[in-house]
Amino acid sequence: MKKAIKFIIAIVSIAATVSCSKDDNPITQTIGQGNLNVEFDNVFDGADLILNAQRNTTSQGEKLKISDVKYIISNITLTKEDGAIFTYPKSYFIVSEAKAASHTLELTNIPSGNYTKITFGIGVDENQYNAGETVQGDFFAYAQDEEMAWSWSAGYKHLLFEGYFTSPTVSSDTRFMVHTGKSGANYNYTDVTLQFPDVALIRPTITPDVHIFADVAKVIDGTNKIKLSDQNTGGMGAMIMSGEQLSLITDNLSGMFRVDHVHND
Repeated sequence: MKKAIKFIIAIVSIAATVSCSKDDNPITQTIGQGNLNVEFDNVFDGADLILNAQRNTTSQGEKLKISDVKYIISNITLTKEDGAIFTYPKSYFIVSEAKAASHTLELTNIPSGNYTKITFGIGVDENQYNAGETVQGDFFAYAQDEEMAWSWSAGYKHLLFEGYFTSPTVSSDTRFMVHTGKSGANYNYTDVTLQFPDVALIRPTITPDVHIFADVAKVIDGTNKIKLSDQNTGGMGAMIMSGEQLSLITDNLSGMFRVDHVHND
């Protein structure tokens, strides 16, 4: 009975918060909680991404055979029709193109309502990192197992993008590796906000699916154009893991994602 009373009080508190967040336009809340599935579908310039297979051509005339794509998703918030924001409990997920099970984030215990927007981080936020290794719990070890972290002092890889490329000036397959993360004074973490094309109706009996396309071409071929052949020095291929290029790539990530559709099934 005590648990039931606490649950009712929690619902009342949530409803009160939402109704007060925008006094001019209160909305009727559906009592209870529901779940939301957020699916990340990696593509290259709109075409389905297939690892180690097709040649993917950039606007710079470089051809990429991609072998691995991973990124950390964190700090998720959801916005309702009336502007009220629900902050999902602090969680960190690794989306890996090679692991289908990682493509869908199953978010639970979300207050029922009509949601129109999602915001999430790419990487582990700097405050969380600065809190120390023990605060990370098991996630840092998991990130290392997934090759998404260096030593603790070097920190996390927020995004990993690897494969082989050729270009008008590089005729044979040459290795490239792009790892964003802490580099000098730049931490290279960024937030992404996406509008839903249709309202996500979260209810105790409805679990919407939000389908997000992640266009990995934009990692190096977004607003900022990065030529891998220009980074092909030292005989090790194009290795972008530090320096000013990471800030340019981080800026590109905000344009990498878009919501294709929402299913309310």
